[in-house]
Order: sequence, then structure tokens, then C-alpha cells
Amino acid sequence: MTDIVIDEIVVPDTLEPRSDAGADADAGHDADAHRADRADHAARVAAYVEAIGLENAVQAEVLGFGDLDFGPAEQLPQWHDRFTPRRLFVVRSGGRIVGQATYETLADPTVTTCWLWVAVAPEHRRRGLGTALLDHVEAVARAAGRTDAISFVASGQGSRPAPGDRLEASTGHGWVPRASSEVRFALSRGYALGQVERISRLPLPVDEEALAAIRSEALAAAGDEYRVHTWSGPTPPRWRSDVAAMATALSTDAPMGDVPEPEDVWTVDRLVEAEQRRAASGRASLTAAAEHVPTGRLVACSDLAVPDDASRPAMQQMTLVRREHRGHRLGWLVKVANLDRLIAEKPGRPSVLTFNAEENRPMLAVNEAVGFVPIGVEGVWHRLL
Repeated sequence: MTDIVIDEIVVPDTLEPRSDAGADADAGHDADAHRADRADHAARVAAYVEAIGLENAVQAEVLGFGDLDFGPAEQLPQWHDRFTPRRLFVVRSGGRIVGQATYETLADPTVTTCWLWVAVAPEHRRRGLGTALLDHVEAVARAAGRTDAISFVASGQGSRPAPGDRLEASTGHGWVPRASSEVRFALSRGYALGQVERISRLPLPVDEEALAAIRSEALAAAGDEYRVHTWSGPTPPRWRSDVAAMATALSTDAPMGDVPEPEDVWTVDRLVEAEQRRAASGRASLTAAAEHVPTGRLVACSDLAVPDDASRPAMQQMTLVRREHRGHRLGWLVKVANLDRLIAEKPGRPSVLTFNAEENRPMLAVNEAVGFVPIGVEGVWHRLL
């Protein structure tokens, strides 16, 4: 492919077709404009759906499973998050989308960070498409004043390469397969591996004996100073400011290795909007939180996103314990409470998936004790633009 044309997809606000009511009744220019709008919307929907399909196919090919797929309808609300603007670019061959790239940043104009991702269909690799797409989104980032590019790139670990064939994270914890195409591409573009996140799966149902032991130990460690609260769906109004504060803390308190993640400030308004988008995506929210009884504030939280389709896995979202309250097994307490709620309210799901930094031993210890097993890794790559 000698001439690479990169198009930007205007992501539609809905996947439903435009209504044709009144199109035939109107005359002249208005009817023509209505039909053109319907055709343009249909084309944008088709392109968006095809691009997300490619993204999921490439990730499943790398990992060897499709459990992390988020379909077009599930992703659509996130493309209209005013706090984290995104743009989508594609390359076509023979009328088909064979490569795509995404650009994401924070709405705060003082932030210098962006998040980039590129995917190319296997049969179209080594033709310069990935290079052209990454060049393009890096140029978009520079034009917006973003100088720190971060990319989260999944890698499979099924073959267990020899130590010399592993690229170790700069943190000293975790590795990615050096010979894999995604790793070689990132290195060739000047990106450094700043961290490795472990992807883990918890098969359901959980071993109740193991869960009971963890629950008992966590309750004993927490004592009477902490109280657990659980809810389904949106955060109750009384807890919104506490949950928003914990979401902000997650952007700075979670281990990030050598990757310069910015503070991502959450307000109550942003939390409410995010919960509305998740509900619109076809995923229910289950949350468990720990209240510090003397202050009446929430200081630990864990939430799950559960797809309506019972054949698909639930996804672990935020799990956080405020720094000043660590050491009381609160992470164990809220995780177990949320698993109890999942089993009771959303039975039949095959598993729960989660991501954790390899250096985050306290959280990995919780997961391992519950029964999570590693199934892949995600490299966190960084480059100054």
C-alpha cells in the first residue's frame, strides 16, 4: 500500500437509524437534506461499528481470548464523555477498515498527557499502516499541546519465553514478551516500558470456604471502626462527594511506575454523568464501600461493571483504600462484600476480570487469596513527544 489515507470517524451519538418520519412528506430541499442526513448517519454508524470490531479482534488475537471485548454499543457512551475527549482515525483498504487509532486526553487544557492506541489487522501489517496511524495521532497530540504520550498495550504470556526474551518493566516487576509484534513496534517508536499490569481472571462461582476465611480475617482487622455499605446502580447522594474524592485519589495513589499519569479530578457532577453513561452502556454497577465510623466518611471502595448478558464476565473497576486507612484489610473487606453482592444479584456470570500493577503486592495478595489467576499482561508505555 503506497498511498495511506487516514480518515477521522465522527462517532455517532446513537447507533439507532435516523427516523424517516416526514422525509417523504417534505418537498424539495428539506426532503433532500433529511435523506442526506440519514445516509450520513448510517455511514458513520457503520464505520464506528467496524472500527470497534477491528479493535476487539486485534486485542483478542494478541491475548488469545475475547473476554475483554467491549462492543460498539457498550463503548459508545464513553466516546461522548466531555471530561475525556476522544478522537477516532481509520485506514481503509478495498473499502474495509484495516487499521485504526484512538487519541484521548483530559478536557483540562493545562494537562500535557494523552493516551494513544493503534491497531492493524494481522493481514495488513508490515505495510506502514501502524507507523502512519501513530504518526498521525502523535501529530494531533502535539497540535493540542500534549507532550506525554501513554499507551496501554495488551500482550499474551502463554508461551512463557526464557528470561532473556522478556522485556522487564522499569519498576522491576513484571515483563512483556520482547519478540511480540506489539512490543517490537512500541520499542521501534521510542516508547519505554514504564509499568506492567497483570490481567487476572476469577472463575465463578468462588470457593466459598476461601471467601469465608478472607471475609472473617478482614472483618476482624477492620473491627468496629469501619462499616461496609453496598449498593447497585448510581451512588447514593450522601456518598457522592466521598466516591468522587476516591476516584480522584485513584489517579495519583495507584502505583504508576515511571509513567507520569496526571491528577484526574472528579467532581460530583462528573461522577453522576459517568454513572449515567455506564447504565446506558448495558452494564450494571455494583459497589461496596467502607465507612470510617468516627468521621462518617467513606475511605475504601470497590466497584464492578456487570454486563446484562450473563454469559460475559464482570469487570472489576476502581478498588481503592485511602492512604491513611491502609493496614486494616479494607481492600479485602470491600472486594469480598462486592463479590457477595455479585453472586446474589447477578448470578451466572462466568468470571470477573481485573487489572493490577505488578508492583502492587497488597492488591495482588487480595486477588490471589480470593482465587484470581493471571491470564495476560498489559504494558504501560510512555514517550515524550
